[in-house]
Amino acid sequence: MQTLTGAMPRTINDLTAMGGLSGTDIANIADVSKATVSRWKAGTVRPQPDTQLVLSDLHFIVQRLSDYYSAEEIRVWLYARHAQLDGQRAIDLINQNQSAAVLRVLDRLDSDAFL
Repeated sequence: MQTLTGAMPRTINDLTAMGGLSGTDIANIADVSKATVSRWKAGTVRPQPDTQLVLSDLHFIVQRLSDYYSAEEIRVWLYARHAQLDGQRAIDLINQNQSAAVLRVLDRLDSDAFL
């Protein structure tokens, strides 16, 4: 099997290093199997376009959160329910292609309107 190089293996590594997310976490957020995430990380397959959008949003959000929190704190933040998200979890909104709501919370954080 041919190994692919590129952005997806780096993205998975970033999510682990910056976001404290395990392969299981990424699988749950992207709604795929852990084995699929392992294949992405190895570069042997690429995600489907809709899943790639979810992963791209997750990566962008983790990068933004890394300005404020450690990897462990980011993982907790993503899994926690937030009043600013009407009691929803960021990971669920990202999975449902509703990352804009999470980004609005981060914009408030950036503008020192701490939550």
